[in-house]
Amino acid sequence: FGCHWTQAHFRFREPYSGLAYALEAGKGGTRTILMAVQAHIIRYLLFLRDTEHTHLERLCRISRREQGEALAVALAETLWAAGGGVRAVVCLVGTAIHITPSGDYKADSFTERIQLFEFGEKAAAQEFLFAHIHHFRGEGSHGVILFLYSLLFSRTLER
Repeated sequence: FGCHWTQAHFRFREPYSGLAYALEAGKGGTRTILMAVQAHIIRYLLFLRDTEHTHLERLCRISRREQGEALAVALAETLWAAGGGVRAVVCLVGTAIHITPSGDYKADSFTERIQLFEFGEKAAAQEFLFAHIHHFRGEGSHGVILFLYSLLFSRTLER
């Protein structure tokens, strides 16, 4: 992964602003992933979230916590769909090293620390993602790469 990928994470605009619902998309190939997730975020905020606000207010009047909730829902829906509606796998970075470099694999001090969490219910995956959303949102978290790995493992390498 190049520097655009390693620096990419899910970063929203300021809460309670005109663009509070919007993810910031930097340069590089990460934009396509961010925009796919953005579509699910808007769908959730406009049509699925229970709120007293109407139309545009539903998008603009959201807090940092609501941004995290919308992101967790969007990630869970996407992973659940990738898993064929029967499973979702969430990848997080731990402290222990699980893979040792060999052959063509060059260590990056990130991939070898990936931990997999598998879920057989979408709601459980969504709750887990919300509880660990900082792994996807935080500066230096490699959040987009984590999501890409989660997609691959949810879909399975065979599929």
